[in-house]
Amino acid sequence: MRSKVHDQVLSIIAHEAHRAPDELRADMTLEELGLDSLGLVEVIFAIEEQFDISVPFNANDTAQAQFDISSVGAIVRAVERLISGESPSAAVA
Repeated sequence: MRSKVHDQVLSIIAHEAHRAPDELRADMTLEELGLDSLGLVEVIFAIEEQFDISVPFNANDTAQAQFDISSVGAIVRAVERLISGESPSAAVA
């Protein structure tokens, strides 16, 4: 069963990608969804607003990002970690 956070993050990403949330798969990349850097920034802002968190992501230096944006599933996991107070880049056990 998916969590409420999972569904909300999917909704945010789907909205920016002009897709239905049920069209998204965990392994999809933002590039596959047609999201460019501006779309990514909009996703980050929407996540911060929705969950009242600060996402450690610098659009000017994505190599130094502590927030995994490699796939839809990675973004969901990173948000769940931030909400729980963990590092968003914590290794999955």
